[in-house]
Amino acid sequence: MDGKHMQIGEVAARTELSLRTIRHYEETGLVVPSARSQGGFRLYTERDVERLMVIRRMKPLGFTLDQMRDLLDATDRLDGDELTPAEREPVLERVREYERAAAEQVTKLRVQLARAEEFARTLGERVQRNQGTAVR
Repeated sequence: MDGKHMQIGEVAARTELSLRTIRHYEETGLVVPSARSQGGFRLYTERDVERLMVIRRMKPLGFTLDQMRDLLDATDRLDGDELTPAEREPVLERVREYERAAAEQVTKLRVQLARAEEFARTLGERVQRNQGTAVR
């Protein structure tokens, strides 16, 4: 990280999250801006953007805010240097549990997507079959 700070608009553009959503995640304590400008504007770092991207990826998989908070806490702890090997394993297991849950949700979403594609294809075929039979 180069220490560069970004204002919320740039962060919103990079993460494809709305300003309102980013502020909501701040209010819930998921991502707190690393600094404030003299004028009081929120300032974010690359690490803050990475946290927002984790949240953005978890959201469509149905994870709750508490689960997001728990995973972010676990990854913060793993990224830090203060864990002993004995403390590290249970934290790593928490992350593994989220990995398994995410994989399960991806599988479920693939099934839903396949059904949606089949439905769209069926409708398209129906339209094709009936295009020439419209009453004039």
